[in-house]
Amino acid sequence: MNAIVIGVAAYVALQFAIGAWVSRRIKSETDYILAGRQLGVGLAAFSIFATWFGAETVLGSAGRVYKDGLAGAQGEPFAYAAAIVIMGLLLARPLWRRGLVTFADFFRQRFSPGVETAATLLLIPGTVIWVAAQIRGFGQIMSTTAGMDIALAMTLAAVAVVAYTMLGGLLADVYTDLLQGSVIIAGLLAVFVVIVVQLGGVAQGLASIDPARLKPMTPDQPLLDFIEQWAIPICGSLVAIELISRILACRSPEVARAAAGTGGLVYFLVALVPVFLGLVGPNLVPGLSDGEQVIPALAKAYFPTILYVVFAGALISAILSTVDSALLAAAALVSHNLVQRVHPGLTESRKLLLTRTCVAGLGIVAYVWALGSTSIASLVEQASAFATAGIFVVTIMGMFTRVGGPLAAYAAMATGALVWLIGSKEYGMDWSVPYLKALAAAVVIYLAGALIERRHAG
Repeated sequence: MNAIVIGVAAYVALQFAIGAWVSRRIKSETDYILAGRQLGVGLAAFSIFATWFGAETVLGSAGRVYKDGLAGAQGEPFAYAAAIVIMGLLLARPLWRRGLVTFADFFRQRFSPGVETAATLLLIPGTVIWVAAQIRGFGQIMSTTAGMDIALAMTLAAVAVVAYTMLGGLLADVYTDLLQGSVIIAGLLAVFVVIVVQLGGVAQGLASIDPARLKPMTPDQPLLDFIEQWAIPICGSLVAIELISRILACRSPEVARAAAGTGGLVYFLVALVPVFLGLVGPNLVPGLSDGEQVIPALAKAYFPTILYVVFAGALISAILSTVDSALLAAAALVSHNLVQRVHPGLTESRKLLLTRTCVAGLGIVAYVWALGSTSIASLVEQASAFATAGIFVVTIMGMFTRVGGPLAAYAAMATGALVWLIGSKEYGMDWSVPYLKALAAAVVIYLAGALIERRHAG
């Protein structure tokens, strides 16, 4: 296992080197937050793929498929892949054309500075929870593969990612995403090939799966629950600041659209590997108490040391590529849309220092959250659902209609967040389909607010 620790340490050191190299090119806030708006299709698409392909995709989705069959893959990866493609088809071009620095700028342009502040405050917690999920995933991987204490591993992950994200900003993230995404694909393909050989081929592996495990829904799953499992990742991802930051960093609206579509397709194809491994996992490593350990368990059982190191690097890559992107996007909101609104006129050097300080602060918050959590999957679901119902409704209505103003936006965002919090299992009363109820309530309240505004204007 020493080879794994050394390999991971060398890999993280390479991230630092890339961050330090890129940091020399950072001269302004736009350089740091949006890579100078110069991303082409290839870099942007690969960065979108690597950003979205995190610990939840590799460990969480495989674990749910191991437990529930194909029905466990409803949200991750299928709905997340669909969300990225929908972003390209529906939102990428209109978002880019607005000349935004952050997603929250849209709410100021379309509604008011107050709505911008409210949206920022609602967007940040979900992103921090997402980062916490990845940090916890890092801890689980290092605990399983190298025998490291999980809390120590999470501490090292938080320190490493915060440090190199502070250095190079989005441009460093994009370059490291290229490296990390390549390692992710190589590592998962190595697992796939070894397991397929062990099974005697893909066809034999699929034939060994109980047909009941290939059904897209569990027998007792209500239709609304099935829709909820798709609505959370799709609606949540379409307003995810780390995805939108890549869209805004592209060099043109056409590049933004193509990058999102390509990134979503790559994500879907690569994510089929964890799904396949989750399906065949019970035949190869039966009786796992924690389904999220199925891929590490397969690698541990069937890999020689050198391939096991490649596998560990792939998992670490999946996590690091997600954490740095989310941290930077959240820090940009705090710096650009909160602090700079109170203290306008800062020099570019002070804006850079402020954003980097926000990266460090939010990294600490996410680390503490990760220490207190128990499951990657639960954290990711919270991150996708947290306050996004109202944000999604306001974004769609504001982007594609002239209906509604500040009152409608305030009311819909507050209603969506409140209904989900009250109905959620983690924070409230454990309603059935709380997210769909939050979406419906936000739509109704938005339209009611718009009607009130129209009457007062008349």
